[in-house]
Amino acid sequence: MDFDNYKSRPNGIHVTIRPSGRWTWQELSAIWEYRELLLFLTWRDIRVKYRQALAGLLWVIIQPIATMFIFNIFFSRMMGLKTGGVPYPLFAFSGIVPWLFFSNAVINSSNSLVGNTNLITKVYFPRMIIPGAAVLAGLVDFLIAMVVVMIMMLWFDVELTSQILLLPLLVLLTALMTFGLGMLMAALNVRYRDVRHALPFLLQLLMFATPIFYPPNLIPSELAWFVAINPLSGLIGGYRAALLGQRLDWAAIALTATITLIMLIIAFWYFRRTEDIFADIV
Repeated sequence: MDFDNYKSRPNGIHVTIRPSGRWTWQELSAIWEYRELLLFLTWRDIRVKYRQALAGLLWVIIQPIATMFIFNIFFSRMMGLKTGGVPYPLFAFSGIVPWLFFSNAVINSSNSLVGNTNLITKVYFPRMIIPGAAVLAGLVDFLIAMVVVMIMMLWFDVELTSQILLLPLLVLLTALMTFGLGMLMAALNVRYRDVRHALPFLLQLLMFATPIFYPPNLIPSELAWFVAINPLSGLIGGYRAALLGQRLDWAAIALTATITLIMLIIAFWYFRRTEDIFADIV
């Protein structure tokens, strides 16, 4: 069976419903028509994540705060890392929060299709809604954690600048990048189950290659090119510029936006190419 659903007409004729293999405006509008399902799956993912959790939504802030404390002990107190006058806890936290959103949402998205086997094999709807719901659920956690960032800014008496207006753009860019990579990994994970094992390890390596807990000026000149092409470096720098008033690297933001667009195109293309066999092999 290479399709997702059947509809039976009164005269006994069976109609096969399958993806067309290419994007059309009708299919894009169908995603909007299923927006209630998207919101339902998002709310379900949030409830499942914190169901029977003793701390509940507090885990949204426990994880980045605990990570920040570890980084503060090793990199600030023991190694004396300098962050250009910004208190290290705030410097680290402003990078950890977007990174955790990206990392957790990509992992959850990659497992979303495999985790919704019954839904995929029994009901027709645009399949990309499933990884999209995983990203939206992570976005809710991210916005809650950003409130903690604002509280820390008040605690350390950091004044807001006009660059704070860039924050919604950065959040949108982060969400789109996360959705593109998450959707691509979800489609790959249906075919190749090694993805679920390799992805966390690769993301861990990427974390150390991204200036999250250290400033970019500590990177050796021979490795500067790698950080320059890392789109997450531009995003993390953008968040620190918007929140802490640091210099904004527009070239890095432009590169991040370009890579995000390319990633979305590749993800859409591959997802549509493989969507018609999800129900058979998931």
